[in-house]
Amino acid sequence: MYDLGIIGGGPAGYVAAERAGQKGLKVVLFDKKKLGGVCLNEGCIPTKTLLYTAKLYDNAREGGKYGIDCSGVTYDFAKVMQRKDKVVTRLVAGVAAAMKKHAVEVVNAHATIDRQAADHISLQAGNQLFECRNILLATGSEAMIPPVKGLVREEILTNREILKISQVPGSLAIIGGGVVGMEFASIFNSLGSRVTVIEMMGEILGTTDVELSAMLRQEYTKKGIVFHLGSRVTEIRGREIIFEKEGQELRVTSDQILVSVGRKPVLEGFGLEKLGVEVARGGVKIDEHCRTNIPNVYAAGDITGFSLLAHTASREGEVAVNHVCGIPDRMRYNAIPSVVYTNPEIASVGLTEEEARNKGIPVKVRTLPMAYAGRFVAENEGKNGFAKVVVGDKYNEILGVHLIGNPSSELIYGAAIMIEMQMRIQDAREIVFPHPTVSEILKETLFTFNE
Repeated sequence: MYDLGIIGGGPAGYVAAERAGQKGLKVVLFDKKKLGGVCLNEGCIPTKTLLYTAKLYDNAREGGKYGIDCSGVTYDFAKVMQRKDKVVTRLVAGVAAAMKKHAVEVVNAHATIDRQAADHISLQAGNQLFECRNILLATGSEAMIPPVKGLVREEILTNREILKISQVPGSLAIIGGGVVGMEFASIFNSLGSRVTVIEMMGEILGTTDVELSAMLRQEYTKKGIVFHLGSRVTEIRGREIIFEKEGQELRVTSDQILVSVGRKPVLEGFGLEKLGVEVARGGVKIDEHCRTNIPNVYAAGDITGFSLLAHTASREGEVAVNHVCGIPDRMRYNAIPSVVYTNPEIASVGLTEEEARNKGIPVKVRTLPMAYAGRFVAENEGKNGFAKVVVGDKYNEILGVHLIGNPSSELIYGAAIMIEMQMRIQDAREIVFPHPTVSEILKETLFTFNE
């Protein structure tokens, strides 16, 4: 009998397995593919590897701004992709090593729910049954394919297929201007593709602060990316995309088409229906302990359909394990950071100005150009960016922080701590920031508020 059976080896599943193993639980982890899930194999890690290559290439071509002659710089796409594969292979091996270290039994097979008993649930993989006192559902998500006339699944790319292409397309049309779409737009724009982004909403990046989204779009417009906002794709004919924009029918022809309109939880194919688990908003419903309506069935990660981020998934997995072990813990979503790894980067945590006001929360908002941080000026010649801080009007508590400019991804955790710890302006002002660092922009922005 296993204490915990986990279906899915992504960030929710393997982190939960490691934490459970550390606490002495007997754990079995099922994954029919490679450990690491979509994030490690088809998402976070391979894309960030390619984004870093693209950023290095951008920096090399702009070396003249820093007194460095990099004329004639080029890239070898085959080697770029080989390095991406090498990084993924190394990290997958690292996850496997962690499972072995903590005595987690890994079963590389498709697992299904066989039956539910009074005190356990049986999972079947191959011809073997595994009896588990508790199970964690961590099956992740998959790319959504919209019902567009003429769309042939085999003829378009998703985040999975685009990571396997053998050459940089001369032109790339991206349907969807969310985080994934913009990151691939960034990569292939840097590598020389003519990129077009077709987005249904009035701005890219969905719920991201609108000022940050607009600045990023303007920066990439300068770099040659063509944006069609408020545009609805009506048909695809081979390599031609037909879409409606402001009452007009427009067409774009491209060498490759990337469909990136979001992701949906994987809820089928593993016997979920046998348990009577409640589903809400297209995902498995969980409480603050990541427990479903079935007491010994937990869920974490994209399967919940709530916060489709790897670090959210990992934390949910930890919360589930702690509840199994009787350790007080609960999942909180008020300080989940999000990052867009474009060049420049965007990073956010907490409420946006719009979200706060929609919730009826009176707020004060201040922004400050990144140029107020000397380190940013030294390392980002000719580049722009800014920090925005959202503060509660009554108690001066920090509710949201939003950054655009490199390296925002490495700064945002500090803002997350401020929000998680319910710091007020005066509390955060007392923190000593190292100088010179770009992180000082957080403190400088806080000092623009009146007491």
